[in-house]
Amino acid sequence: MKGSAGLGSLLWKISVALYLIVNGVIDLTKEKGGDFYAIFHRMFKGNDPESFLIVAAAVIALIAGIAILLEMFNIEISFFDTLILIIAIVWAVYVVIELITCFREGFQRLYMQMLAVHLMVLSSLLIASKRFGD
Repeated sequence: MKGSAGLGSLLWKISVALYLIVNGVIDLTKEKGGDFYAIFHRMFKGNDPESFLIVAAAVIALIAGIAILLEMFNIEISFFDTLILIIAIVWAVYVVIELITCFREGFQRLYMQMLAVHLMVLSSLLIASKRFGD
């Protein structure tokens, strides 16, 4: 692990990595159990989203969670920064979807809660990326 990482930063990264990995596994193994299903369900206005979208989001989440864990242990992967940047861009799209949902549906507690969670995940991805610094 990086010597300069404080306890707060370490716990932040662990919690976000676990959130991503657990939600990725949930959405890969259950039909309607995870956060990504909820995102796409709201995006499609109550209609069931395509399972491809949920599986793709779950795989992205798994990769992001594993990438954050690898970064914590300072394991170098040649395409790591590019991978994290791509995942951060995808996550920024999730944040925009949550913002649109908040404006469209009114600032309900659930939408604000999901927006906050996705902003935390996005910030952790940016922290993990060497392009944006720690």
